[in-house]
Amino acid sequence: DYVKDGALSIETLGDAIDATVFGLPSGGLSLIKTQTIGTAVSSVTVTDAYSVTYDAYKIIISGGVASGNSDLTIINTGSSASYAQILLYAIFATGTIGTVNYASNSSFLFAGGGTTTGLQLNVDVINPFLAKPTTFSNPFVTGAVGGCAAAYHNVSTSYTGFTIAPSFGTLTGGTIAVYGYNK
Repeated sequence: DYVKDGALSIETLGDAIDATVFGLPSGGLSLIKTQTIGTAVSSVTVTDAYSVTYDAYKIIISGGVASGNSDLTIINTGSSASYAQILLYAIFATGTIGTVNYASNSSFLFAGGGTTTGLQLNVDVINPFLAKPTTFSNPFVTGAVGGCAAAYHNVSTSYTGFTIAPSFGTLTGGTIAVYGYNK
């Protein structure tokens, strides 16, 4: 077609593209922060991880090692009770299936796992900043056991951070990454 006003036509086309592209849902994950795990530490506190910007988060640990086979625990910073949880698992070598649950504990015990060859943690966290109970869910792999875990922190308080610790021993190296699920 013959273009009478090229600048106006380009502006109209640009506005149409903006309305289409920027009108789409944002979806996906946004990196909020990363934190390096020190040497032979008994816990790592991550501050300023949760805010009004997101309702749901993903926490991942990559790299690093534990001083022995250990579960990795999570606790909302400032909290010390009311974590109900369950772990459904199978032992890799035998296929034996089992469950472990706690009606009330001081932390989420099955957030991840650590061995002398690596750390594994991949947890979704829902509502930690809102003054509502917080939920956690994740795949769980440590040593010769794999499964899935979930926890419910039945305290209606707003949290901005969390602490990760091994159930015993220490952690060395690796990176904690916190992502927010875009609304």
